Amino acid sequence: MRKSEVLAAESVACLNKALCHLKEIWEEIGIPEDQRLERTNVVKNHIQGLLDMMIAEEESLRQRLMDSIASCRKDLQKLCQELQLLAFEEDYNQTMLQQEKAIRTQVSVLIEEKSQRMRQLKVLSEQDQELCDLLCTESFPISSDRVPSMEQLETYRQHITQLSAEKDKRHSEFVKLKKQIVLCMEDLDQLPETSFEKDVVCEDEEAFYLSKENINSLKLLLHQLENRKAENEAVCATYRQKIQQLWERLQTPQEERDALTIHMSLSKKRNMDALQREVVRLETLKRQNICNVVTSIREEIAPLWEKCFYSEEQRQQFGAYYDDDFTEDLLSAHDSELVRLRQHYENHKELFEGIYKWEESWRLFLDLEKKASDPSRFTNRGGNLLKEEKQRSDLQKSLPKLEKKLKAQIDQWEEEQGCEFLVKGRKFLQYVSEQWELYRLDKEREKQERHLKKSKQTEEDMLYGTSVRSPCKRRFLGPTTTPGKARKLNGTSALSAVTSNSTRFGGTVCRSPVARPPMSATKVNAPHTPGRGKHPRGVLTERNKENLCPPLAASEARDQH
Repeated sequence: MRKSEVLAAESVACLNKALCHLKEIWEEIGIPEDQRLERTNVVKNHIQGLLDMMIAEEESLRQRLMDSIASCRKDLQKLCQELQLLAFEEDYNQTMLQQEKAIRTQVSVLIEEKSQRMRQLKVLSEQDQELCDLLCTESFPISSDRVPSMEQLETYRQHITQLSAEKDKRHSEFVKLKKQIVLCMEDLDQLPETSFEKDVVCEDEEAFYLSKENINSLKLLLHQLENRKAENEAVCATYRQKIQQLWERLQTPQEERDALTIHMSLSKKRNMDALQREVVRLETLKRQNICNVVTSIREEIAPLWEKCFYSEEQRQQFGAYYDDDFTEDLLSAHDSELVRLRQHYENHKELFEGIYKWEESWRLFLDLEKKASDPSRFTNRGGNLLKEEKQRSDLQKSLPKLEKKLKAQIDQWEEEQGCEFLVKGRKFLQYVSEQWELYRLDKEREKQERHLKKSKQTEEDMLYGTSVRSPCKRRFLGPTTTPGKARKLNGTSALSAVTSNSTRFGGTVCRSPVARPPMSATKVNAPHTPGRGKHPRGVLTERNKENLCPPLAASEARDQH
């Protein structure tokens, strides 16, 4: 049995005991029955009223609990919808008080969750608004009146992070651009003129709006300033080049040149003005010294003619070069011609350098060919012969390759320019062909001369019996035989002695039809000296010196070319 039931039973017993005690008192007092009945009725009504009042209070409490549960359920449902959460699952096995407490607790939790989300939304909204104002972009599309979901808050945080990174990036770019703009303005000696330029240069960096339009405007401003600076630098470079030329032509003293040293390296506006004043001063001096200046220009034109491979006809076309009437018109004509030649050389520099390289290689090739025809080169002891032969072989291979490369470049240039590329008034490939043809004709002429000389030498050898010695052999003054291989000469004739002596010097004996003395005329034991024959060989010896011919190997090597 429950304690409440036991307590209720005790209450009933207590009520009965009280009624019995009242009854005893009434009897002892002697209250009549009708008054007893009346008094008992009063007691009953009093107890009944008290119980009714208590019941009413409990009924009211139950109603309040039911109303609270209904209200909490309504709030809970609304909060779940606002927070985008699943509906709360109630435990219907619980009592009314337990249900009310559970629902009310859940409502409190959700209200705190809602408040926390709204606080986060407010903070993020303030950050977003600040970044958007600075970057001049639109705010994040989220309502400030509705409770955001956790996914929306996370997306909002990522958006703020991206905006912060973009702000840092633009701020860094702004600082860099501002620094470059300030430096350019300093170089140009320029002050901020427009309101935008003043905002960039003079205002606080944190107060500048980092919008895309402003960043692009900064880039455009920097581009304009850099172009202006580049123009100034180009003008200054032109002034410097002009000044250097005029200094050389006018032979300006070094002291005057040193006075302009600071302006010859910088390109600020004040430097440009100083250079301009110097150019005006030198131009005035140039007009006063036209004769010397024209002569100086001609000294510059002549090397350019050589570099550009101008023919004599092309040089004659500039008649002012040969005019001695020194006037300003003549000076202007020379200036224009010098500028044109320089531009012409720069435009075709690669071709001219290739042609110059070919001419140098060709000149070296001809020199090596000339050395190859010299018989004295076989007396070389320093290894130059092998080096020259290797160099000549390399040139024979490299020259055609270089000509092929130049031909491709010239063809491309003629296709682009629509005109012929001339070297010394002729097409370069025609000039190359002529050089090769002259080389071939020269080799053919040398070959014919060698054959003619060889035929003549052969006839003289057959007539006079001269010995032909090769210049590539060294003459030995002592005996060439070793003791172990020496042969006795007893019983030999004068002819054998002459033969052995001639062989010792590397020559070859050609027998002469002139009669020789008999073998008995010689002394066997007497020493025999070559060249002591009885026929007139003194005259023939002098003649033989002119009949020495180059080695056959050298002749064959030259014939191959």
